Amino acid sequence: MSSLPSKVVVLFCLLWLVGCKTIPVTSRFVPAKDAKHEFRGAWIQTAFQGEYQTMTPEAMKKDFVRKLDYLQACGINAIIFQVRPEADAFYQSALEPWSRFYTGEQGKAPEGNFDLMEFLIEECHKRTLEFHAWLNPYRVSTSGNTKLAKSHVYHRYPERFVTYNKQILFDPGIPENREFICRVVRDIVLRYDVDAIHMDDYFYPYPVAGMAFPDDKSFQRYGLTQGYTETQRADWRRENVNVLISELKRTILLVKPWVRLGISPFGIYRNKKNTPDGSGSETNGLQNYDDLYADVLHWVKQGWIDYNMPQIYWEIGHSAANYNTLAVWWDAQHVYDCHLYIGQDVARTMKADQLTPKMLLERALPRVSGNCFWPANELLWNNKGVADSLKQNYHPYPALIPPYTHLHDQAPKEVRKLKTVWTPKGYVLRWKAKQSPTNPELARYFVVYRFGEKEEVDLNNPAKIVAITSDTEYILPYEKGKNKYRYIITAVDRFHNESLKGKGKKIKL
Repeated sequence: MSSLPSKVVVLFCLLWLVGCKTIPVTSRFVPAKDAKHEFRGAWIQTAFQGEYQTMTPEAMKKDFVRKLDYLQACGINAIIFQVRPEADAFYQSALEPWSRFYTGEQGKAPEGNFDLMEFLIEECHKRTLEFHAWLNPYRVSTSGNTKLAKSHVYHRYPERFVTYNKQILFDPGIPENREFICRVVRDIVLRYDVDAIHMDDYFYPYPVAGMAFPDDKSFQRYGLTQGYTETQRADWRRENVNVLISELKRTILLVKPWVRLGISPFGIYRNKKNTPDGSGSETNGLQNYDDLYADVLHWVKQGWIDYNMPQIYWEIGHSAANYNTLAVWWDAQHVYDCHLYIGQDVARTMKADQLTPKMLLERALPRVSGNCFWPANELLWNNKGVADSLKQNYHPYPALIPPYTHLHDQAPKEVRKLKTVWTPKGYVLRWKAKQSPTNPELARYFVVYRFGEKEEVDLNNPAKIVAITSDTEYILPYEKGKNKYRYIITAVDRFHNESLKGKGKKIKL
């Protein structure tokens, strides 16, 4: 098998995996295409979670430190945290009230105005985990019975909102709503050290049979004046979301160009039977394009999003939406400069005993470069041994986030002045590097590699990574000076470009 060209191997894997329905979980390591670079995210949901409402800030800090340590031990390198579930906030905001999911009552401040997002960003970055701020753009009330705070924007401009299926929503057709959402994003990016802004599949709401979305007024005012006819209302709705996404990207670029915009859309773009050219997937379910008015492939093509993370939550062999069919379909689309990751449903995957075939397929597909696991709690609960399996089989070594070279494609400068010193903490390897919170091209974090005295240096081998750290020092495991090792330190910038060679030092330990 190893003598075959890599393209033949990948094709063989795809043909085999698409045909299989289930494969029992094995205990062997399945390497990634690029073993050192892989996005490994986990979604932490806050909507409908009551646990935070009764916790003190100290208890919350302790709990999240435990969670982050555990997720990092599972190989996770990015946390996607829901900071705005209902046009509210898990952070200090002058634009929107504190979330009811945070304190039990919308607008009620937490004890000491404890800013959970600020705390999580700091704790994530201590561990060199990325922090992605997850916002639901249009949702105001999930069930219609939310008691909105007096300060909520809904009370100032009720005419900008609609009610659909008991949900209160921003009307996507009103330009002022897009402007407000962009203000919220700008505020977050400006004041917080987030790595990305993340939005999931809730654009226009999931349709209910026999219930029309109530945007007649906004269509009359804006759609008709823009030249759309009644038969083109779907095109107008799609354009409303297109404009929001493009404006969000522009907003972020003008504030901090290293902060990325990522979307996690519903897993089906379009069903093949509904596309005149047959370009859709062999599926039969809800569609981004036709039902949610989210033209994800257009956003990818235009360069408005930096990563696309379709929620392929179904099982392999599912009759309406086969996981294998969808994973191969998304991979086959021209991804341009956009990273492609797969959103995985942990509970459904583990219930069907399909973790191994799903990971095999993800790592065989040439354009897919990682996964995100929904929800993080399933990993924290170790559902059917999923956390153990990730640690042992799929994430036995750390991985770097794949570099976003379309944003910046130059490596940072090498570290300087490597030296070893004895300190009260132990034997320490130290180095120097230029760093600045406002210059994304400088070093953001460092990778520490360790090789045996006569071992060939291979910086593409993640098994040789002993630390990924934001510090400029590493405590060496001193072994009474009996063995000699070569340590190499590389620098990585905010775009995840790594210095080309790194600086090395031979050390007796």
